[in-house]
Amino acid sequence: MGKVTGFLEFRRLKEASEPPEQRKKHYREFTAHLSDAEAKIQGARCMDCGTPYCMSGCPVNNIIPDWNDLVFRENWERAIEVLHSTNNFPEFTGRVCPAPCEEACTLRINNDPVGIKSIEHAIIDKAWEAGWVQPQPAAASSGRRVAIVGSGPAGLACAQQLARAGHAVVVFEKNDRVGGLLRYGIPDFKLEKRSIDRRVEQLLAEGVEFRVNQVVGAAPVGAGNAAAQAVAAHELVADFDAVVLAGGAEQPRDLPVPGRELGGIHFAMDFLPLQNRRVAGDAKVTQLWASGKHVVVIGGGDTGSDCIGTSNRHGARSVTQLELLPMPSDPERNPVWPYWPTRLRTSSSHEEGCERDWSVATKAFVGGSGAASGKVTALELVRLEWRDGRMSEMPGSEFTLPADLVLLAMGFVSPWQSVLDAFGVDKDARGNARATTDGAGCYATSAAKVFAAGDMRRGQSLVVWAIREGRQCARAVDEFLTGASLLPR
Repeated sequence: MGKVTGFLEFRRLKEASEPPEQRKKHYREFTAHLSDAEAKIQGARCMDCGTPYCMSGCPVNNIIPDWNDLVFRENWERAIEVLHSTNNFPEFTGRVCPAPCEEACTLRINNDPVGIKSIEHAIIDKAWEAGWVQPQPAAASSGRRVAIVGSGPAGLACAQQLARAGHAVVVFEKNDRVGGLLRYGIPDFKLEKRSIDRRVEQLLAEGVEFRVNQVVGAAPVGAGNAAAQAVAAHELVADFDAVVLAGGAEQPRDLPVPGRELGGIHFAMDFLPLQNRRVAGDAKVTQLWASGKHVVVIGGGDTGSDCIGTSNRHGARSVTQLELLPMPSDPERNPVWPYWPTRLRTSSSHEEGCERDWSVATKAFVGGSGAASGKVTALELVRLEWRDGRMSEMPGSEFTLPADLVLLAMGFVSPWQSVLDAFGVDKDARGNARATTDGAGCYATSAAKVFAAGDMRRGQSLVVWAIREGRQCARAVDEFLTGASLLPR
């Protein structure tokens, strides 16, 4: 415990960010990490609880009190060692994780929690600047080969752990650049892709091989990648000693109401990756702009928020976000501590300009006439009443909303079934690869030599959960290949 009275003396400090009107003019990250002095003060607020609930609230079980104390004592190099011991990519989580650790912080009972995420952000940024993040190649080769399908956070974490255990790892990615939904999904203003690029360089130095433009199991190729080539699932199983399915849950939830066939209605993941490509320099990407349009985003989660931020940067005429559920309250403290609460959350994209409406259902999409024939021009909506978790339409509450571009951001149903079918793995009730996470044979699917981790096993989830499962799956694969493993779980 760095400072016994720190939590009484110091207040939570928010990371500085550019004003909304300035940051809407570019696609760069706009949040600055804490200075050394600011991070030290935040570290001093940690009480080093006898039972650190922040660690149990963190999916990767980061050893948070330890690196809080190390930052307070200005031992930054040791702090990144402790942070890396549980999290391969803290620069990802330090930027895009919703920080369930902070809702579990003991201070959250009656005060503002420790700025855990901001301290993590400061540690990893300082580590890169100081050159402390270096490749860690294995001392010897095991002679075994592992194929990993998907290069998102689960695939990258699994690849790095297995490579460090001495296995030859080949990662197959369907798009033209490595990173999965980190690359083609999360906007650059939340996560600049240089964070991915330098990790890829590290993994390459550690012996990981990346094969892009490789579609395994006939999965639809997103982000406009026309250069992808098919790879047969049975070839991977035959050529490698183990195969890990670590792709995303990319099958989007649709809204099958009248008028769905009209032009101007798109899934969020048809919209967001195109802007990632533009920022990356793909000048030929000219389709699907929000400029000058009335944009309606259906879905109130992070993906919907990303659509809002991107639409505002395009210069949308207006942006409205609709949510089926009622507007949550915003309690000052966590009423269900140490668990994750339902509360009103206002993202940086909301701050940049957006009308939000709750308890609204879409009845139909309305098309125009003349030059607008075949294109969406409005939505027919109805207000909902919620009682005991059940919704019903409120009589006489129907209304219309103008719309030139509708973005469906209602979450994801499951991984693409064609991938799982190609490997012949059993599925759970939600269409995910069936595999346990504990005990003997964890992360192994019903198909011999085939494992599953991340969204492909658990369904749509957080980057931090993907990293956790990628790490744990790597240990399971290592045990499968060698009979024992020294990799952390």
